[in-house]
Amino acid sequence: MGSKIYVGGLPYSATEQQLSDLFAAHGSVASARIITDKFTGQSRGFGFVEMSADAEAQAAITALNGSEMGGRTLTVNEARPQEPRMGGGGGRGGFGGGGARAGGGKRDRW
Repeated sequence: MGSKIYVGGLPYSATEQQLSDLFAAHGSVASARIITDKFTGQSRGFGFVEMSADAEAQAAITALNGSEMGGRTLTVNEARPQEPRMGGGGGRGGFGGGGARAGGGKRDRW
């Protein structure tokens, strides 16, 4: 199976290749992914690394947590499962919005 590792505090200029190389010193890296903003494509400063063996992942966490990369201190720990997101749109439900009825009733004509 393998262990998924959360890596926070990444420099915004870091690449997935650099992240993979950093962890490769501690074992076999199955994947390395930096999370980016979906609108700008800019790094959000964190990512995930998946290592092939649990023992290698634990060694990488121990060695790299608190270390520096590009002048920033890394937070490295075991990734928690993603929590389900609620809702999906925040629609207005038919309220608000103006239109002909907003502030123009009969009383205003006196």
